[in-house]
Amino acid sequence: MFGLFKKNTEKEKLQKQYEKLMAEWHKLSTTNRAASDIKYAEAQKILDQLDALK
Repeated sequence: MFGLFKKNTEKEKLQKQYEKLMAEWHKLSTTNRAASDIKYAEAQKILDQLDALK
């Protein structure tokens, strides 16, 4: 309730995006290896950005 109007920080946005990409990567890993590798590479770029923020 109190966090209703709270803005997400850049770190929180990147973390959610990273989690979403990793979930897509895991789902694709069993069916389409090429698409899975692309999602993993995107997730790694997001992780690098998160590390740069620390």
